[in-house]
Amino acid sequence: MLVQPNKKRTHTDHVDKWDIKFLEIRHLNGPNIWTCRPALEAIVDIGKLEDFPSDTIPGFYERLSSWLPSLIEHRCSYGERGGFLRRLKEGTWPGHILEHVTLELQNLAGMSGGFGRARETSRRGVYKVTVSAWHEGIARNALFAARELVLAAMEHQPAGNEPTYDVKETIERLRDMVDSLWLGPSTACIVEAATNRNIPFIRLLAKGNLVQLGYGARSQRIWTAETDRTPAIAESISRDKDLTKSLLRSCGVPVPEGRLVNGAEDAWEAAQDIGLPVVIKPCDGNHGRGVFIELTTREEIEPAYHAALAQGSGVLVERFVPGTEHRLLVVGGRLVAANRGDSVSVTGDGKSTIRELIAHQINSDPRRGATEDHPLNLISIDGVTIMEIARQGFTIDSIPPAGLEILIQRNGNHAFDVTDEVHSSIAAAASLAARIVGLDIAGIDLVARDISQPLAGQGGAIVEVNAGPGLLMHIKPAVGTPRPVGKAIVNHLFPDDNDGRIPVVGITGSYGKTTVAHLVAQLLALTGQHTGLACGDGFYFGSRQVHKGDHANWKSVNNILMNRSIEAAVFENGGDSILGEGLAYDWCRVGIITNVDVSRHYGRHDIATPKQVFDVLRTQVDVVLPSGAAILNAREPMLVEMAALCNGEVIYFSLDAELPVIATHRTSGTESVGHVQSNRAVITRDGNILLVTGSSEITLAKLADIPVTQGGQATPEIENVLAAVGAAWALGIPPALIRSGIENFSGIQDRKILAAESILPNE
Repeated sequence: MLVQPNKKRTHTDHVDKWDIKFLEIRHLNGPNIWTCRPALEAIVDIGKLEDFPSDTIPGFYERLSSWLPSLIEHRCSYGERGGFLRRLKEGTWPGHILEHVTLELQNLAGMSGGFGRARETSRRGVYKVTVSAWHEGIARNALFAARELVLAAMEHQPAGNEPTYDVKETIERLRDMVDSLWLGPSTACIVEAATNRNIPFIRLLAKGNLVQLGYGARSQRIWTAETDRTPAIAESISRDKDLTKSLLRSCGVPVPEGRLVNGAEDAWEAAQDIGLPVVIKPCDGNHGRGVFIELTTREEIEPAYHAALAQGSGVLVERFVPGTEHRLLVVGGRLVAANRGDSVSVTGDGKSTIRELIAHQINSDPRRGATEDHPLNLISIDGVTIMEIARQGFTIDSIPPAGLEILIQRNGNHAFDVTDEVHSSIAAAASLAARIVGLDIAGIDLVARDISQPLAGQGGAIVEVNAGPGLLMHIKPAVGTPRPVGKAIVNHLFPDDNDGRIPVVGITGSYGKTTVAHLVAQLLALTGQHTGLACGDGFYFGSRQVHKGDHANWKSVNNILMNRSIEAAVFENGGDSILGEGLAYDWCRVGIITNVDVSRHYGRHDIATPKQVFDVLRTQVDVVLPSGAAILNAREPMLVEMAALCNGEVIYFSLDAELPVIATHRTSGTESVGHVQSNRAVITRDGNILLVTGSSEITLAKLADIPVTQGGQATPEIENVLAAVGAAWALGIPPALIRSGIENFSGIQDRKILAAESILPNE
């Protein structure tokens, strides 16, 4: 929604040149002042259009609503279908329009995400427009396309010469970007399932499907439907079809008889030895390429051998197993989904060639296509198709008699869900096959006449075991029930209540952040956890300073979260980083705000009011887990107001034990929220640091024994210590260990001296 208080529309005269300029565009990689998800923020100058809302531009509403009719689904400020179009008709400004058009172009291209905002800045005619942006490049292209579309819709032309815009071409171009740059459907369904369980994810490649689920030492990695639990040996075995069959056969799993051959002549001899009909396929191919089924003559077998050899490093001849091919998905030793393949035929009409019949009768099916929105593939005119047609006495350009059925593909898409029909003995055989090969996730290709009956009685067999199987057939079957295969894989990687998270502590405020970060990191290290620290004076692993300089930024934080040796992490987040990059983590166990000096935040990113400073700093509180805690300075009224926004516990710290906020906090509410105490505070009294819970008090340490406080005289440093103590307490670190940590911390310089011997060169 765009807020436009008391803005008066001046006139409806046409302006010769409309323009919308992007002054600055930044990608906010994670939680930010707008939303908890990645977003694209554009500073937009609408120029003369500031005086021309949408209802003053002739034909604009009609053109935009006809070019993008799906905008009717945007509810906008009215909270109802058609809300945005109603605003458009009543009059709204280009920043608001740009927001909605950008979102809709992304939606139509397959990048869902409905968050958007448009807000005025301190400069007249300049707006901040923010939209969901799971991928920066795609969102940027959608934003620029939206600008061109909106400007085209504003053009005024003489009657009969209406402006046009190729919306279809734009969406196709954006969709191509999505297909090329974003996660594939198999990976995306796993990531979505992880997100639904509040497991974080990090994309490890800008282009591709390598994804980390979880943080640090508790993370797991996936690459499509392979995981870091998938052994390389098992994957190699699965690619060698002859070896796979040999292992399965030795363990009593039914497989078709067959062998490797070393030439077309040998293929014919093997076929006679095995018994016709036979199947010829590459010994290490995939996706069914180069597979020829039910061959009975030498004239069929020898060319099939050469075609199969072109798809792999060797050729396998094996007994033909009558029946229909099925694909069974096994995850963690359990069958989770099964699909059946289907034959595809055309029927002659006496006029059309087989090529034309394929186009009209098969490929015209709206369920067929090349994208993930299509559960069925288009039929391609390849060697296998041509050979299948030739076996019936035709060529691809033959015109078959009317009413004659011509088989085009024997086992087409596995797009017909049969999970509920699978016999228990077949499920057990599939699970055994996956274990024999050693795969944690396996696609089992099995041929049977009836999947609901045991294999033994129908001569069925397992013909392949595949690593990294495609999941789309189970997510979007052409017929039947979609199966939650992504959820099954996530539950396999993260059993029980494992959320893949390590303790993450985020720190913001106006000053003192770096000292607090070092203190918290030292306290965590005392528990034996290998701790990563990214802050204003460096990048640390444990006590080792890896890089000098300011590393309180998104890149450094992300690098620590990707490090699988890290068991806990502490991050400093300055206001500029929150505004310019967003946070690198989705949630944290502990969020600390040290203090507030609003003047330190003014003058950058159009921040000019206390309310805007509030919105920046609250980002750290917004991302505290329900099971976590916000550590807030009780002397700051802004932070006391912010406490109500925290999803978890609030622990105040204060130099003044009698502060009304502390007194109220200690006596209000219940003793616990779930398993988290809700009325804790860290205070000082009579030269001591006290841990208080309601009316209970524990003396932690004397200020005079803490070197960094300079004998209890350095007020800012005392507050820093209190903040760190509150964080350590929230993390469950024992008081005795907290005392030892703060009494042995002299300051940042001491930590840097300890680390100096192992400093690596800056990158």
